[in-house]
Amino acid sequence: MQSSQKNDCTNHRPDNSRKLQSGNLILVGMMGSGKTTMGRALAKHLGKVFVDSDEEIIKRTGVTVPHIFDVEGEAGFRLREAAAIRDLVGRDNLVLATGGGAVLEEQNRAMLQQNGIVIYLKASVHDLWQRTRHDRNRPLLQTDNPHAKLTELFHQRDPLYRQVSDIIVQSGKQSAHALMLHLADEIDKFRNGCH
Repeated sequence: MQSSQKNDCTNHRPDNSRKLQSGNLILVGMMGSGKTTMGRALAKHLGKVFVDSDEEIIKRTGVTVPHIFDVEGEAGFRLREAAAIRDLVGRDNLVLATGGGAVLEEQNRAMLQQNGIVIYLKASVHDLWQRTRHDRNRPLLQTDNPHAKLTELFHQRDPLYRQVSDIIVQSGKQSAHALMLHLADEIDKFRNGCH
């Protein structure tokens, strides 16, 4: 099981104690990387509240994510996403699964880094494609070649996920439960290394 941590806690300004004190865990990664599944499992295991930023947007607007993309375009959706994330990261003891594109906005990256431990669930493009190819609720994948689109998105976003994350875990073939236990262990190590 591959995982890595940025054990230099120096990239987190000492004046920003909220990162650890909030108790928040924030999952980032590509669509299909398992953020919602892992987020629910982690929240249950650790006694935290789980929130999915896409579900929060749906709750606020009363419409689906594809509908927002159709009516307002990706730019309109990103504005709604930024507002939802800003509100959510102000809470405590949350496990937050973010949308795959949440890291595209610099303000989102800053908010995520400052308000919780950020975990990048990394998966190969092949695994992502296998998990998302029949999903009609992925507006960015409604193209003639979803695999090529996933590859393009991965190359665009992977450096941003790496930049914002404190812990990087490969979400491969292991069971969700095994990955969740591994992740809980990595979170403990990170917390202990940052004091």
